[in-house]
Amino acid sequence: MKNSLVSIILPTYNRAQYLGRALESVLAQTYANWECRIIDDGSTDDTEAVLARFDDPRILCLRQENQGVSGARNTGIAECRGEVVALLDSDDEWLPGKLETQLSYMAEHGYEICQTEEIWYRGGKRVNQPVRYAKPEGWFFEAALEMCLISPSCTMFTRAAWEVMGPFDTAMPSCEDYDMWLRACLHFPVGLVREPLTLKHGGRPDQLSVCVPCADLHRIRALVKILQSRKLDEKQHQSALDSLRRKVDIYMQGCEKRDKKDEAERVWTLFCMVREGKEIPLNTLS
Repeated sequence: MKNSLVSIILPTYNRAQYLGRALESVLAQTYANWECRIIDDGSTDDTEAVLARFDDPRILCLRQENQGVSGARNTGIAECRGEVVALLDSDDEWLPGKLETQLSYMAEHGYEICQTEEIWYRGGKRVNQPVRYAKPEGWFFEAALEMCLISPSCTMFTRAAWEVMGPFDTAMPSCEDYDMWLRACLHFPVGLVREPLTLKHGGRPDQLSVCVPCADLHRIRALVKILQSRKLDEKQHQSALDSLRRKVDIYMQGCEKRDKKDEAERVWTLFCMVREGKEIPLNTLS
């Protein structure tokens, strides 16, 4: 694995202001055996002009009509050639040793999926990461039910792992990573390089976590999917059902505050059906 071709999947949509920084961090990598698949997801800003500044045959750009981040990542992974895939969001960046260190760690410990520690920036200022976001290592499916514990820009995985856990759900405009990492944690232990090699930039209104409404409903969808997959053992099933109940309660409280009692009752009815083992159409939770 140490000499594997790494396919970097970099989706972008109207982020010309940050894209150059991300690409410069790719070019600065100490590990040279990579290709970078940029998926321009229908940008209407100066993205094309930014890309024109980078003349490296390892950087390959594909433009498509806007499909959202899930569709863009799926496209990039379908087109790439690497045995190992590394995700990078267009507003984040890597420190120079990221790929080399992570690939060596995966090879040494036999991980199919691995992430690094990260440094957070909010509004351009470095901030301390809350304790509850601390990354675990190994098998942690139950912990992953409560919150997303894997960060895309920190993550690298083998193509074999992708065949098991992919693709990203294009029906989910947000929480698509939470959804896929649940499947990942069900099937694989996750490695952790305890060195902050990824810089994660946030605190802007254009981020999906901010601009896409009803994130709780998308998390509910992800939990229903994993429950209806019929791949959980008895303990895992109960843990997922308990987590679903908590997220449904939170969603219902929000509905009631906004005087959306019909929606609260609808989601409660769907939860009861899942609890009773009845199959529900996932499009009712999109």
